[in-house]
Amino acid sequence: MTNPRTTLRRQQLARSFILLAFALFIAHLSKSGTLHYYIAPKMEPWLRYSAIPLTAMSLSLAWEALFRSASPACGCEHHDTPASPLKNAAVYTLFLVPLLLGVVMPDQALGSMAADQKGMQLSSPALNAEHLNDIFTAPDKYNTEFAELAKKLYPQDIIEVKPEIYSETIGAFELFKDQFRGKTVKLSGFVYEDPDSDSPREFVVGRFLVQCCTADAYPFGVVVSSAQPLPWFKRDAWIEVQGTLQTTLRNGREILAVSAEEIREIPRPATPYVYPNDHPLEVFDK
Repeated sequence: MTNPRTTLRRQQLARSFILLAFALFIAHLSKSGTLHYYIAPKMEPWLRYSAIPLTAMSLSLAWEALFRSASPACGCEHHDTPASPLKNAAVYTLFLVPLLLGVVMPDQALGSMAADQKGMQLSSPALNAEHLNDIFTAPDKYNTEFAELAKKLYPQDIIEVKPEIYSETIGAFELFKDQFRGKTVKLSGFVYEDPDSDSPREFVVGRFLVQCCTADAYPFGVVVSSAQPLPWFKRDAWIEVQGTLQTTLRNGREILAVSAEEIREIPRPATPYVYPNDHPLEVFDK
């Protein structure tokens, strides 16, 4: 029969290994500059520095297993260890599987496959139905900021949808569709073939809005159409589109659309996602 202390030592070493593996993986992502593929910038410092306490806990468990005497580590009278090896394996697998997937899978940005699974939204995630319903009757601070941003955007000859305030700019367009109709805009994103469109000259310029991490990534985009035959772009190619802002009906709902005048392929940006911005006016002024 296996000695309970031996079993406990093995489990401590297993836990030490898992914690150290997570710390090394986080350090690898941080050093390689790919951490932003998984979490929002505001969360990066927290995750990056979490490698330090993870390493400390790993070393503490390893020391406990290798050099601690047979007496219980916490001074308690008795420690029960799970008797079932299968139960132990199942618990550790819950931690090892996501770690192994992170190591084996390539570090890359979300694209059309993830958009297919989540469903591409043709409106800004920063703007919901509640805001649309009450903006003209009881504007609050949230809606006022959209209006102020719209005032700054409108005088421009070519309105560039900046990545730093991407969803906020699209939200301003949606709030004031009539006012912005006919304005020239420039935006970039990845090519997404909209399954709801039956036109070979239509596609969606898509982006992923990340609140915290890629698990909550929200795909959304703008319909792009052209009177001329569109150049062929491979799936998930990144493009920049300049054209006239219009609206179109999709599933009985009026949505934004861009009538393309210029389309060109661009390299995928180093940071392909967009993130909510609490201070879009300040970002715009910069």
